[in-house]
Amino acid sequence: MRWDARTLSIIAKLTYYEMMQAMNNRLAALLALMREMRSWLFILVGFAAVGWMLLWAAGVFHPKVHSSAEHAPVAIPPGAVLETLKPVAIPRYETAVGTIQAVHEAAVASKILARIEEVNVTAGQKVRAGDVLVKLQDQDLRARLGQVDSNLVAAQARQSQAQSEFQRANSLLAQAAISQSEYQSREADLRSANAEVERATQSIEEGRIQLSFATIAAPFDGVIVDKQVKAGDTAVPGQVLFRIYDPTEMQLVAQVRESLALSLKPGQAITASLDALNLETQGTITEVVPQANSATHSFEVKVQCQLPEGIYSGMFGRLKLPLGTEEAILVPQTAIARIGQLAMVMVVHEGHIRRRNVQLGRQYGDQIQILAGLQSGETILLSKALREGR
Repeated sequence: MRWDARTLSIIAKLTYYEMMQAMNNRLAALLALMREMRSWLFILVGFAAVGWMLLWAAGVFHPKVHSSAEHAPVAIPPGAVLETLKPVAIPRYETAVGTIQAVHEAAVASKILARIEEVNVTAGQKVRAGDVLVKLQDQDLRARLGQVDSNLVAAQARQSQAQSEFQRANSLLAQAAISQSEYQSREADLRSANAEVERATQSIEEGRIQLSFATIAAPFDGVIVDKQVKAGDTAVPGQVLFRIYDPTEMQLVAQVRESLALSLKPGQAITASLDALNLETQGTITEVVPQANSATHSFEVKVQCQLPEGIYSGMFGRLKLPLGTEEAILVPQTAIARIGQLAMVMVVHEGHIRRRNVQLGRQYGDQIQILAGLQSGETILLSKALREGR
């Protein structure tokens, strides 16, 4: 087949356009690949920077105290104060966490349905026994009391008339002027009148009691907490209006595991502590509730303590439960050298002193327990200046 010049020109142009399009596609793909590689490069650089910062924070690039248990020996200088370690019997305890609660605490509630007219206290206010806390609307109660007062007056009038009729019937019966049945009728009228007077008297007493419910007073000396109402609210029977507790008698209530709780008895002395006040005090077990918690298998133990002012219900506390004694190594706190998070002691060995890492335990006055790093019979350096290498 033979093509003319025009056809050949068109074919050449199409081939050129296809080649250019293919080159553009390849160039776009290359650019996209370069952009993706640049993003990954940024991510790798970021990870490298974060890793370097973590290593720097961990102290990899800083000189550190040698991690071995002992360090290079140093000769014992003249005048050094030394002490040979001996095991000491120390008490062993287990702690049980608990909460401070008031021994005397009450929920003040309403006994009647009425609108609250006055609220005379606020949360945190101290009150005395008998102080009026709340006054409820009492117009209907006073009206009802007035009605029963009137009923008593009417009953007394009927009683007086029945008494006169009975006395007259008694005289007529002696003269045989009336029948026995008529006499008994007058006697029954008198008994009924007496009963009416007694019922009216009891109704008055009931009305006075109901009226007294409109004035709610403090049951004992204490502090108001958890105020839940205000003037204008409607009080419902059984609704708690306030909570009041006596701050002079507080107790620590803790949950103690059953294996320890069974050995505790009411009247036993025990140590209690409050972490918030850094306070430790002696208390007396007042009650071990004879029922275990089925979920935690623990018993509730109540300990009454002498606590200073400023202790509030709900604060956190601990009980120290004695478990006997154990032998431990105690050293004076002045013998401990601290370098960062490390605790070290200068130990005498073969006429030289070595710095040794130790693990510290509980503090007992001016001494501290050594859990690891020292043994009984070893000698340590106590002089502060020599211990610090000066």
